[in-house]
Amino acid sequence: MKGKLLKKSDRKFPKDQLLKMKQVLLIGDSISMGYLPFVQNLLEGKANVQRPDANCESTLHGLRQIDAWLGEGKWDVIHFNWGLHDLLHRTESRDPALIASVQSQVPLPEYEKNLKKLVQRLKKTGAKLIWATTTPIPEGCSWRLPGEEVKYNEVALRVMREESVPVDDLHAVMLPNFSELHDINDVHFNQKGSELLAKAVAHAIIEQLNYGK
Repeated sequence: MKGKLLKKSDRKFPKDQLLKMKQVLLIGDSISMGYLPFVQNLLEGKANVQRPDANCESTLHGLRQIDAWLGEGKWDVIHFNWGLHDLLHRTESRDPALIASVQSQVPLPEYEKNLKKLVQRLKKTGAKLIWATTTPIPEGCSWRLPGEEVKYNEVALRVMREESVPVDDLHAVMLPNFSELHDINDVHFNQKGSELLAKAVAHAIIEQLNYGK
């Protein structure tokens, strides 16, 4: 899938109302797929929230597909993340030692370079940008090492500081009650977790929509 189509809300708004609503694009992996409908509900009537109809995966995939995902429309806010697929290690093992022995899909130096390129492309849209930190990795996952997301977040935060991009710290949002919010041995979240993420995402978007008014 090339990701040219956008996942829209199922709700139908009158054309004049839709034109007045703010246009918001979410870019992210399957974590964002989980919280998308809850963000749409929270911002109903205030913003038309969409995301590519595909998993946006790693920064490598992002560089290949970003133009298609952005399309021809004008975006007021773009809330974005890459990380969980960048730090992925291609092995079926759940043994941390074996996972660590395989190089991550996008090593940190390349991740930093890719992120800079992607942020610079997103800035060309004129939209207000929001970076979302990568969410925690639990014990027992295949392909990923618990805590490795912290290193990727540190690199990403450095890029965002340099580029003056506001940060939505979803990693910090999920940590306090993490064990209750994610699927067992999996980076994905249950409904309660996705709803909590959505509240943080919607709040960050509203802050940017109201900024400078």
